[in-house]
Amino acid sequence: MTDRPTGAKPPKPHARPRTGARVAAVQALFQSEQAEENPETVIEQFTRHRLGHVPGAGGFEDGRVEDAHVPLFGAIVRLAVREQERIDPLIAQSLPADWPFERLDPVLRALLRAAVAELSMPEGPPARVVINEYLDVAHGFFHGDEPRLVNGLLDALARRVQPGEFSAAPADGAASADSPAADAPTH
Repeated sequence: MTDRPTGAKPPKPHARPRTGARVAAVQALFQSEQAEENPETVIEQFTRHRLGHVPGAGGFEDGRVEDAHVPLFGAIVRLAVREQERIDPLIAQSLPADWPFERLDPVLRALLRAAVAELSMPEGPPARVVINEYLDVAHGFFHGDEPRLVNGLLDALARRVQPGEFSAAPADGAASADSPAADAPTH
C-alpha cells in the first residue's frame, strides 16, 4: 500500500472527531481497494493501530487520526463498501463525459465513495455539511484543482442522493437551489 493518504493534513482532526472519522474512512477505503483487503479487516486495523491517542506516537504525520469518531468511521466504510455497486455508477454519471470513472485518482475515488455513503445515511448530517466536510478533507489530500472538482461533484451527487434538501423554498431571501448564488462554491 502506498502511504499517500496518510500524508494528508486536514484541518486539525484532533479538534473535530467527525472530520477525523471522515479522513480515516477515506484512508481505509483507499487501503481496502489498493491492497485488496477485506474492509472489516481494514476497519479493525485502523481501530487498533491508527485511531485514538497513543503516547509517544507521531500523530497525524504518522498516519494516525487521534480523535476520530470511531462509530462514524466504521459506518462510513461499511456503507461505502456495501453500497459500492450503487455508489460507483452515481459517481460515474456525475463525471464529465470525457472522464471515465476508472481515470479517477484512487484517493479521490475513495473520498467520493465515502461522501456518497454519508450522504446516503438516513440519519446523517445535512447534505451541505457533508459537502463542506469532504471539501475540507479534499484540501488535506490535494493541492491542485481536485478540491474544486470534489465541490462540483459532491454538489451534483448530493442533489441526486438527497433531492429534498435542495428543493425546499429559500428562507428569508436566501438563494434558492436554482439561483446562480446557489451554484457558488460551498466553501
